[in-house]
Amino acid sequence: MKILITGGSGFVGTNLAAYLAARGHELVAVGRDRRGATVFSNLFTWDQLDRIDWAGVDAVIHLAGKAHDTRNTTSPQAYFDVNVGLTQIIVDACVRSGGTGPKAFVLFSSVKAVADRVDDMLCEDAVPSPHTPYGKSKLEAEKVVRTAFAGESSATRSYILRPCMIHGPGNKGNLNRLYRIVQQGVPWPFGAFENRRSFASIGNVCAAVEALLATHAPAGVYQVADDEPLATNDVVRLIAESLDREPRIWRVPASLVRAVARTGDLLHLPLDSERLKKLTESYVVSNEKLKHALAWQRMPVEARDGLRQTLASFAGER
Repeated sequence: MKILITGGSGFVGTNLAAYLAARGHELVAVGRDRRGATVFSNLFTWDQLDRIDWAGVDAVIHLAGKAHDTRNTTSPQAYFDVNVGLTQIIVDACVRSGGTGPKAFVLFSSVKAVADRVDDMLCEDAVPSPHTPYGKSKLEAEKVVRTAFAGESSATRSYILRPCMIHGPGNKGNLNRLYRIVQQGVPWPFGAFENRRSFASIGNVCAAVEALLATHAPAGVYQVADDEPLATNDVVRLIAESLDREPRIWRVPASLVRAVARTGDLLHLPLDSERLKKLTESYVVSNEKLKHALAWQRMPVEARDGLRQTLASFAGER
């Protein structure tokens, strides 16, 4: 296939482009710079969309967007300007191409477009109710895609993917910070909290995207996650294993930790109730709809194996 990718120089984009190129697909990029240019047959900027030969494009994968700023320093409007604005631009370009346009359009959204917190398991039929500007902007971008390619009259199948936290080579984020904590020998003091979180190994993300396109799976919204959720304590153990050292997990009583966090609320300390909740809460995501559409019994990469591959890449970077 000839596949156009936006945001191909980002973390997911570089991994996905390398994966698809290795399997013989021709790739075209739309972005702001030329990083990763070696795997693309052509590169366009956002103001050059009218130069693209849309008749030759089989699929579009829209990755470009503004990532979630966990430090809350990004203005709310910035999420909408980028996540919704760029989606509208690339969708409009596809629609203008008419019947000669791509046969498939893949939008990378997020589980945060549905829920910021999960009590039991986030299933595919959950009614979206995001509370953060990031989540709301992702949901609005989804509406742009659904509206453009709705109905039987549309020649383009649309896939809206809602991955949970993706990790892999080049990953930047909370997993990297946790890696540095363990690497520096700092004890993990939240061992008393037995949470469960879903992750998405980049290998599973790449395999799912190619399979959706290759099998002409039904258009729709799909959550992307590994089969097995992991406790943060398990992640700490796997990081320690990758560093060939014993994990330092302290089981400080949860009641004491919460009391310290409440003090942090009053004194504006690094550990407050909101930060504690993010570090210790559960967020389990179902991937059953995706596996059913692809006729998969299991995802190709087991959760622990995928995490070991990511941690090995961290060690190589250092």
